[in-house]
Amino acid sequence: MNLNLTTCNSQPGFASGSRLRFPATPRQDAPASPATRNQASPPAPDYAFQLRLDKTPRQAPQPETWLCIELPVIEYQKARDLQSYLVSAKKDKIIDSDIILILEHPPVFTLGRRGGLENLSVSESFLEKSEIPVIHVERGGDITFHGPGQIVVYPIINLEKARLAVTDYVSNLEEVMIQTAKDSGVQAQRNGLNRGIWVGKKKLGSIGIAVRRGISFHGMALNVNLSLEPFNWINPCGLQNIKMTSIQQELSHPVDMQHVRRSLKKHFKSVFGIELAVTDIKELYRDFKLGA
Repeated sequence: MNLNLTTCNSQPGFASGSRLRFPATPRQDAPASPATRNQASPPAPDYAFQLRLDKTPRQAPQPETWLCIELPVIEYQKARDLQSYLVSAKKDKIIDSDIILILEHPPVFTLGRRGGLENLSVSESFLEKSEIPVIHVERGGDITFHGPGQIVVYPIINLEKARLAVTDYVSNLEEVMIQTAKDSGVQAQRNGLNRGIWVGKKKLGSIGIAVRRGISFHGMALNVNLSLEPFNWINPCGLQNIKMTSIQQELSHPVDMQHVRRSLKKHFKSVFGIELAVTDIKELYRDFKLGA
């Protein structure tokens, strides 16, 4: 019950918050008799009032629900094609919900919009022998490495609908990774040198996004149990004389990847103020009548 008092004079007998509405003019009494016209003015007449009861409590706005699709280790190009398809479906309003993809990649080097081949410190023949491809993509940033044991999250979201500036969005992604690392016992922080998260002077998580007609894709990569050796073949993110690290390296033992995935989802919900509805790719295609 929500009662609001609209006069500065409180009236006894009403609970705090009662709303009392007074008419603009007082109730008119009968005209005074001639015998009393010259007497002192009578007390001000009583005001009539109405008690309005608000019987419907105000409901807090419901958080947005994003779809969450968890995938295993999937080739980089397949994940990239899936993102492009989902971005187009959102642009064409076939899909209204925002979506996050959680997955891992086989070993691959990717180059952002700034390029990065000059930051590759091994020869092409060496790469051929290692069988690690190099793919140039539309995300921001420079060269980086993805591999099994690194959790990659690709949110496909409408930034305008989510009321997020790009800088705020990137800060939120950093916060998700910071809190996720903390759950595993690793204290990470931001660093003005480069977006992402750091443990001292070692980089633990990277961010690289693209925005197409207000819809963001690509995303973030958190090093959990992956081999760090391929990072020694590049200047990660175009930065010289830095080292990459992982949760495993910081703790000196591997961690449960499923535990880290659960932690990521928990912090996506708290940082972005959303709910997640876990689904799979087949259900997504079926529910939205998408082409396979």
